[in-house]
Amino acid sequence: MGIYEKGFERPSPIQEESIPIALTGRDILARAKNGTGKTASFCIPVLEKIDQDNNLIQAVIIVPTRELALQTSQVCKELGKHLKIQVMVTTGGTSLKDDIMRLYQPVHLLVGTPGRILDLTKKGVCVLKDCSVFVMDEADKLLSQEFQPSVEHLISFLPQNRQILMFLATFPVTVKDFKDRFLKNPYIINLMDEPTLKGITQFCAFVEERQKIHCLNTLFSKMLQDHRNRVFHDFRNGACRNLVCTYLFTRGIDIQAVNVVINFDFPKNAETYLHRVGRSGRFGHLGLAVNLITYEDRLNLYRIEQELGTEIKQIQPHIDQAIYCQ
Repeated sequence: MGIYEKGFERPSPIQEESIPIALTGRDILARAKNGTGKTASFCIPVLEKIDQDNNLIQAVIIVPTRELALQTSQVCKELGKHLKIQVMVTTGGTSLKDDIMRLYQPVHLLVGTPGRILDLTKKGVCVLKDCSVFVMDEADKLLSQEFQPSVEHLISFLPQNRQILMFLATFPVTVKDFKDRFLKNPYIINLMDEPTLKGITQFCAFVEERQKIHCLNTLFSKMLQDHRNRVFHDFRNGACRNLVCTYLFTRGIDIQAVNVVINFDFPKNAETYLHRVGRSGRFGHLGLAVNLITYEDRLNLYRIEQELGTEIKQIQPHIDQAIYCQ
């Protein structure tokens, strides 16, 4: 009834792939974009597995931000509206005392950020010995240096027969390492369009750090104002043609009109380079990548060429528009 009242008529591809497998108790590693119904993919099987007559924490969902924790717990409450399942949300920056008091009441499902849940667990008020399902949403972010130690410490409090469900968009080395150490024969789901360098001509220009601005000025006659939301909206709609951005836009910005990418600061790893320069699901599109390379970048340049099996040539005085404009 909760699913029906939420307006879900049929499962999305990620829900169709993951829900039946999750219900069997098998570990899952699933890659899917945001906005594809990912949250319900784990909330539905988690709610289904909980015994509402057993007043213990039976499932934990960890996420990297407070906003996502509140959003996820709300989805759980809406889907479980007709069940007697007690959902609690806990994140850093809120009253620890209130959370401790709440844990003296029945809690079946705990949603929160890793640091706060670990804090409550170490204090002995959050008991995870009966927690059989452990969900990691945006797991690639949860396995960054900021969160990974807390996540692994938290897993040490779970029973041996726990089930781990990981949902993520990218697959960095940290995820592979974690999967190999903590997941048992996981079912792999991949619904991502992999970025590709096909059709992209790549150049590098060897410069000194202080020359970079001058190089950029020879490519552009003016810089953009930094009203992020409006600029990005205008850019996406084609009202302006140039976008200057920081690491905030490392990945996932897949816009049809982009055919030139300039790496002012060269990425440190192959995955970031691929997401910035590559194109996903757009065969036949041409593109141009220009990389400003300093002496310190030279080893990264060589390593990224090797890892991606590509060639980044030295830039030419004149670039034929036919290689990146159709």
